[in-house]
Amino acid sequence: MTFRTKAPLLAVSALVSAFGFASTAYADAFYLEAQSARGAGRAFSGEGADTGPSSLWWNPAAIAGIRDGSAAISATAILPKGDVIDNGTVIRRPGQAFAPVGGNGTSRDPINNGVVPSGAVAYPLTDRIAIGVSVTSPFSFTTNYEKNSWARYSADKTRLRTIDIQPSIGVAVTDWLRVGGALNVEYTDATLNNALPNVSAALPDGFQQLKGDGWDFGWTAGVQLHNDFATVGISYKSSIRHNLKGSLDISGLVGPLAGSNVSLDGAKASFNTPGQVIVAGRVRATNALTLNAQVVAYNWSKFDTIDLGAPLNTAIPENYRDSWSLAGGFDYDVTPKATIRAGVQRTKTPTQNGLRDARVPDADRWTYAAGGSYQLTSHIALDAAASYVDFSDTTIDRVTAAYAGTAAQTPIITNGFLQNAHAVVLSLGGRVTF
Repeated sequence: MTFRTKAPLLAVSALVSAFGFASTAYADAFYLEAQSARGAGRAFSGEGADTGPSSLWWNPAAIAGIRDGSAAISATAILPKGDVIDNGTVIRRPGQAFAPVGGNGTSRDPINNGVVPSGAVAYPLTDRIAIGVSVTSPFSFTTNYEKNSWARYSADKTRLRTIDIQPSIGVAVTDWLRVGGALNVEYTDATLNNALPNVSAALPDGFQQLKGDGWDFGWTAGVQLHNDFATVGISYKSSIRHNLKGSLDISGLVGPLAGSNVSLDGAKASFNTPGQVIVAGRVRATNALTLNAQVVAYNWSKFDTIDLGAPLNTAIPENYRDSWSLAGGFDYDVTPKATIRAGVQRTKTPTQNGLRDARVPDADRWTYAAGGSYQLTSHIALDAAASYVDFSDTTIDRVTAAYAGTAAQTPIITNGFLQNAHAVVLSLGGRVTF
């Protein structure tokens, strides 16, 4: 296989690998948990068992049996910090010995600040049946490394935006059982830039940009069992098979690599995001205090390969492992109009040591959250929350190669780490009944 044929394969693999960088911004690998300001205040510890449109994303049974039309909107500001540091990364150009990759050895705060909006609305058709729709952005981020960063061959600037539209129906089957189902319609748009090494370190780097987008579908189903004091919610969000189509541009390669400069339309990649099993509970301990818990199991092992279409017809291994999150929290009604809440969440990363690169420097984390609500009128309530996310230091250690399988193959042995990573997350929202 010539390098000219191989180059699109490498670029498409880099595009999809870039998606994982959302993890360090806030949540678990690809998944950005920012669908409710109310939920954020208790570290998303009881969403699958709560009621109303604020919980629609987690469990469509949440709207079953509602008495009035209702809507919820929120906006979440994510303010991440962290250092991506070189610890001796080396590169071997054709015919040469391994040498330091060079460039700026410390990339500070490569993840840009961002604001994630979300909203949902629900309306009762009868006293037992309701319909609703949520609009969220589960995967959205922008990363921006310096042009001379040590990580430039795997990450420069990456931008990802998604919109998930979830039409739902909920039915109160009995006085103690609610069920629901939903369709997830998801649009993904991504742009990836990164540098390419020329055969000599004395030459400036080449450059590649890959853009792609696509519409894809999944589903959600759930149940809630409840009595006067407790509610248990169980739901499943399906894995979604994403199919992106876009364009590839490679430029700035010189000498023996000059023939690999290309402008190509129709580049394709397919991959699976994980399904989620969500089990949540809410218990009214007193008239004022409600205790919450939620565990989410992610089958990230579905993201095992990135499948590339014709003319490449190959698969790139990713080797993610299944992971989970566990959260606990409370709501406390200080007055009939004012509620305070808090929670803690522990999340395990699906990335593995030895397979983690600068595009996906994900790590285990703790999230500490607090918030509150205030009922302005009988129809309008405000929600606010603040969270602090503390990431473990971790390695960045995935071995890669530019122009793999060609005479110009250029191995890059990555040796770096993520350090001092944390995020402040601020959420503000409102709920209205009509």
